[in-house]
Formats: sequence, C-alpha cells, structure tokens
Amino acid sequence: MIILLLGTHIYLTLRLRFPQRRIFRAIRLSVTRDADSEGDVSQFGALATSLAATIGTGNIIGVATAVALGGPGAVLWCWLTGVFGMATKYAEGLLAVKYRVRTSRGKMLGGPMYALERGLGWKWAAVLFCVFTAIAALGIGNTVQSNAIALLCKETYGIPAVWSGAVITLLAALVILFGVKGIARFCTAFVPLMSLLYVGGCIYILFINGAYVWDALCLICRSAFTPSAAGGGFAGTTIIMTARYGIARGLFSNESGMGSAPIVAAAAKTSNPVRQALVSSTGTFWDTVVICALTGLVLVSSILAYPDISYSDGGALTKAAFEKIPAVGAPLLTFGIITFAFSTILGWSYYGERAVEYLSGRRLLIAYRIIFIAAIFFGSVMQLSLVWNLADLLNALMAIPNLISLIALTGVIVAETKASDEF
Repeated sequence: MIILLLGTHIYLTLRLRFPQRRIFRAIRLSVTRDADSEGDVSQFGALATSLAATIGTGNIIGVATAVALGGPGAVLWCWLTGVFGMATKYAEGLLAVKYRVRTSRGKMLGGPMYALERGLGWKWAAVLFCVFTAIAALGIGNTVQSNAIALLCKETYGIPAVWSGAVITLLAALVILFGVKGIARFCTAFVPLMSLLYVGGCIYILFINGAYVWDALCLICRSAFTPSAAGGGFAGTTIIMTARYGIARGLFSNESGMGSAPIVAAAAKTSNPVRQALVSSTGTFWDTVVICALTGLVLVSSILAYPDISYSDGGALTKAAFEKIPAVGAPLLTFGIITFAFSTILGWSYYGERAVEYLSGRRLLIAYRIIFIAAIFFGSVMQLSLVWNLADLLNALMAIPNLISLIALTGVIVAETKASDEF
C-alpha cells in the first residue's frame, strides 16, 4: 500500500505537471459560484461535506498515534502524503464529474464506481469498490467516530457511553434523514467554524512552545529518514516503520486515493470537471498540509517542552498537549474531537448510501440507513481495541480498485486538464 499509494500520488503529480501549484486558484474557485451549472449542491457545499468526512479523529488522535508508534518523523511522511495526495484528489474529482450520471429522480451520482464502469468497462471492479465502501462506512466512518466521542465524554465528564451514544445517534439521524442537501447545509455552516477553532488552539500552543518549535521541526525532518533509538521521549523506530505509520495516518486523514471524496464531488454544481477537480484538491490541502501538520508540530514540540507528557498512547499525548492551554485547553480538544467525529459520521453516511444505491438501486437504501444509524449507537458502547489496524485494512480495500482506475485513466485526466481553460 505504501508503494501503490505514494507511488500513485507522485506519478499523477508528475503527469499533471504539479497541479499543487494551482492551490490558490483552487481555493478561490471553492468559494465562487459556478453559474449555469448542473448538480445537487454548491461546490463549497460538496467541499465542506468532503472535509466533514475527512477532518475527524485521524487529524487529532490519528496523528498522535503515528507519533507514538512511528516517532516524530511520521509527521513528515503524513505531510508529504498530503502534498502529493493533492494531485490524486484532483484526479479523483475530475473523473467523478466526467463520468457522473443523472438518475431518473434528477440526482447526480458519480465516483470511482462510475469511472470504473463507464471509463474502463470494469463493472466487477465497480461492484467490489461499492461493497468495500458500504462496509468501510460502518467502520471508519461510523463506529470508530462514535466510539471516540463516547470515550472522550466518559473520560472527561463522566457521561456514560450509553447516554452520549443515544444523543449522538439521535442528532445524526435527524441530519442524515434530510439527505445530501441537509448534510451539506450542516457541514457548510459547521466545518469552517470547528476548523478555525482547532487551528487557533494549535497556534496558541505553538506560541507557548515557541522555544521548542524549531527543534521539533528539525527532529521531524531528521527522524523521517533515519532510524532512531529509544530515548528523548520517543520509542525506537525504523525508517519503514516511521513511513508506514505516517503514510497510513495521512491516508486515514485526507482519504486521497481512497475514492470516498469523489462520491460527493460528483454532486457539485459545476460545469467543468477540471474546475471541480481543483476545488476537490483543496480538501487535502486543508486537511493534511495545514491541520495535520499543525497537530504534528504541536505534539512533537509539546513532548520536547514537557518531558512529563506521556507519549506511549496517541489519545493521552493529544490530551496532555492541549491541557497546556489554561482553562480552555481540555474543552477545546473535547469540542474539536466531538465535532470532527460527528461531521465524519455525516459525510460517510452519504458515501455508504451512494455505494448501496449503485449496488441495488434505491431498494435497500432505507435498510442501510437504519443499519448505519444503529451502528452509531453500538459503536459508542463497543470496545474497539483493534480500531486502527481494521481502519487501515478497510482503507486499503477501498483504495486498491480506485488507484488502479486512476492509473489506467491517467490519459483521460491529462487530456481533460490540457483542454480546459480552468487549469
């Protein structure tokens, strides 16, 4: 997966002549309305829904887990996955719009399954992707997130998991039942707010740890390419171990190459596949290049600044770092994890439903929606000791057919890009 994932990122970056250089134009397009365009939600609404699904526990607990298990160098590998992953997210968004279809009900549907079927004629691969997506949505996009919320509420405020799980389930059900437009409206209003608050907290901690920030940055860069012995607050690691955890957490966080984000990108109101592709690439930029990088720098600088911080557990490491903010540190972290995890549940509910709709039409949608909502509650009271390894496995199962389609359709992606005035 390291070779396939990072290799695809780099390959598409070179073939598309570094689409990352268009990031500022892409950001501008993401908040600009595309007049006379077809779609179900605005481009910003689609981006916000995508960010809601990607900005989750992977950005906070996931990065901390990478640091705890892979050492500080994992932060750089996670960041590099995001930088190069912007090209992959661009390619996914382009194919999603190019091969999307309009249903008899007037809804836009698209994503890797339609690229596999309509672009390559691989119906069997499209079916496999949808099966993996429907299952993954119940895991990494549902039970993992509700469990994180329930565990945090119990440890911080003593709220029983059954009560927090019931509240999460009820709130999620109310939003999910309104479909993609309801999810997009919620995410458009909420994602920018929660992201700004979390980034503000990270910047404050870096200001407090100012004397250690440069040392932390040097340690991150040095440790990414050299094996390290145990000591200095970190476990001993190998280069492969460091890269493995960093890249895995990068994929879990930004989902570039997994094939999930293009499912909602296909619903965007856009008249040009390249335009939406650029907007989609900003999701990886905000998620990993900005938020995950800030999180990693906060964690490593905090360990250097406060030797008393426990670094053996990702959750404990993050909590200890944010508790250094007087009075509001713990509540800010709690709010961040709860809102990030909750928005991830909403985004993945849409992904799972679109996969089920591809497999069976609308016949099983209601049943899947009930199962998804029920899984939120059961996830909050379950013991998920193997959560990260299972999440990596589910990510890989989704990513493999999607990455193969991206490589096979690179010629189409390059041709569309060259023919467009948007790029």
